[in-house]
Amino acid sequence: MTRDLPTENAQAQMRKGILEFCTLLIISRGSVYATDILQTLQASDLLVVEGTLYPLLSRLRADGLVAYEWRESKNGPPRKYYTLTAKGKTVLRELTRTWKSLSDSIHSLLSHA
Repeated sequence: MTRDLPTENAQAQMRKGILEFCTLLIISRGSVYATDILQTLQASDLLVVEGTLYPLLSRLRADGLVAYEWRESKNGPPRKYYTLTAKGKTVLRELTRTWKSLSDSIHSLLSHA
C-alpha cells in the first residue's frame, strides 16, 4: 500500500504563511477594495476565499497596519477601501527583508539539491 505524500497540506501551509505579507503588498500599491485584493491573490495562484481574507483584514486593522475608508459605489452599497498605515509600511519593509532573506536561503538550498 502506498501512502500519498503530504504535499497538498504543505503547500496550503506555505500559502497561508505568506498571505499577510502578500495582502500588505497589494494594499501598498494604493487604496484597494477587498474584492480586488481577493482577485489579485487568486490571480497569483494563492487560493484564498472571502472567509479567509475578511478576518485577515480585520486583524490587520486591529493591529494598526491598515486603515479603511468608506466610498460610495455605483453598483450598490458603500465599500471599504484599504490603505497601509505608517506602521503597516514599516511592517511591510521588515517582512520584505525577511522574505528576501528566506528566498535567498531557499534558492541556495535548491541549487545544492
